[in-house]
Amino acid sequence: MDFRGTHIISVQQFQRPDVERIFDVADSMEPFAQRRQVSKALDGAILGNMFFEPSTRTRVSFGCAFNMLGGHVRETAEIGASSITKGESLYDTARVISGYSDVIVMRHPRAGSVAEFAEASRAPVINGGDGVNEHPSQALLDLYTIRKELESRQRGIDGMHIGMVGDLKHGRTVHSLSRLLKLYRDINFNLISPKQLRMPPGIVAELRAAGHKVSQTEDMAKGLHDNDTVYLTRIQEERFASRLEADVYRGRFRLNQAIYTRHCQPNTVIMHPLPRDTRAEANELDEDLNQHPNLAIFRQTDNGVLVRMALFALVLDVVEKAPQHVQQAGWYTGRRFE
Repeated sequence: MDFRGTHIISVQQFQRPDVERIFDVADSMEPFAQRRQVSKALDGAILGNMFFEPSTRTRVSFGCAFNMLGGHVRETAEIGASSITKGESLYDTARVISGYSDVIVMRHPRAGSVAEFAEASRAPVINGGDGVNEHPSQALLDLYTIRKELESRQRGIDGMHIGMVGDLKHGRTVHSLSRLLKLYRDINFNLISPKQLRMPPGIVAELRAAGHKVSQTEDMAKGLHDNDTVYLTRIQEERFASRLEADVYRGRFRLNQAIYTRHCQPNTVIMHPLPRDTRAEANELDEDLNQHPNLAIFRQTDNGVLVRMALFALVLDVVEKAPQHVQQAGWYTGRRFE
């Protein structure tokens, strides 16, 4: 695909070469993300960061990614701070904000809303999550993380086994990741969830039609066995009619050091899109795994900046310019990039 000026709305836009292109560009962004160099390739460009639903990692990492390429960020952090509360349509909002921005990242609680917004926008739009539908940049950073983690173990994505655990019905991260993995070969999906929160049947059908093996179970021990990667998700409380309804499922599928040792392979990568719910009644990913070498959740968040830098560089056509507008970082951050 030609990324220049393109809306990034769904992982279903991509073919496998497109994903590999994004990952190659993400690799090239590492000197900037690690603060060794500063690029001014997007000097003067403006990102409209429009988040009409709560977000920490996605919102901040998109902003950081744009800043690291020299651009400027303007934020709308919630619906209550926008004219949508006055009855303004997404069409009008898109026409206005795209006049102020060179690229827009948007999150919205309604499925399909970002695509609707993009149709009216005069600037390229990147989907930061639309309800229970999709989260394409999260899927890309998740797959990028999987690739890096498996490569360090002399493995590849083709033929891998992945366990997905938790609220698979409402979890847009697992929806998008599954559809991205559909581009690869011979994946074994172990889907672990309550029957009421299973992966949408349409996605399961897509995976099987693409030649992948899919099993679904409520048995955590059975599902955890023989995976290269285990990807946990929290109960998506905001998608339920009430907290009481969500509480029925909260805490039913947990991973801690003892369970990992008993049921997982020794090199199984542990992933989670965050936030993880550390409240006692939930605790789907226990803090006793925080120092475990196979816990990749914070490597995921670091990789998110690389992938989002790559998306900006591709959509705004500065991949070749980024290393040409470089200066050495004039400070010491004190951070450890590991």
